[in-house]
Amino acid sequence: MKLEIRKITIGLDYKNSMHYIVGQEVLGGSNTIHAIIDNGNDYYVWIENKNKELSVWKSPNKNLPILVEFNINY
Repeated sequence: MKLEIRKITIGLDYKNSMHYIVGQEVLGGSNTIHAIIDNGNDYYVWIENKNKELSVWKSPNKNLPILVEFNINY
C-alpha cells in the first residue's frame, strides 16, 4: 500500500521547524507544493508553477529529524 504524504516537518523543535504542506503556496505565491514523495532513501518536495510545470524544489538532509504526516482518507 502506498501512503500519501500530506505534510513533512524538518527540524529539532517542532514549533520552530520548517513545515511543508501539500497545497501550500511557496516562493511568494508563484508556486504551490504539488507532492511530497518518499522514494525509500530520500524525501522530495515537488512544486507546481502557474503553467502547471512540476519541479523538484527541496530534498531535506536525512540527518535532520523529520516528521511525516500522511493523508487519512476514510
